[in-house]
Amino acid sequence: MHHEVTVEINAPRETVWALLEDVERWPEMTASIKRVERLTEGPFGEGSRARVHQPGLPAAVWTVTDFAPGRAFTWTARTPGVTTVASHDITSHPDGTVSVRLGLDQSGPLAFLVALLAGRRARRYVAMEAAGLKQKAELQQTK
Repeated sequence: MHHEVTVEINAPRETVWALLEDVERWPEMTASIKRVERLTEGPFGEGSRARVHQPGLPAAVWTVTDFAPGRAFTWTARTPGVTTVASHDITSHPDGTVSVRLGLDQSGPLAFLVALLAGRRARRYVAMEAAGLKQKAELQQTK
């Protein structure tokens, strides 16, 4: 399964990036995430791990596999039969706004079954996360 959402945000890259990398505060932006627990100490970056709790889904441990400070990160969660990769990419525009692309890919022998059972929820959650990020970032700009 592959799914992605792109959202235009009227906020600078720094504001959006600060929200993206502060994964423990994601539940403040969206109802699609109940709790995030960092499992590694230190700054968020490649190799960082976090347990993400989402409504109606088993908790998953995500590991950052690619990290470009201020621009993008990708993390991966593995469960028996399925590998899920989530990407978070920021593109700056000359007017000071940004586009954020959130991607979700699932592969493995059970990926088709998971997509059938939970694909609609996964797509809804990615859309909720994009909308929540946009709202939070733009709200910070008005303060």
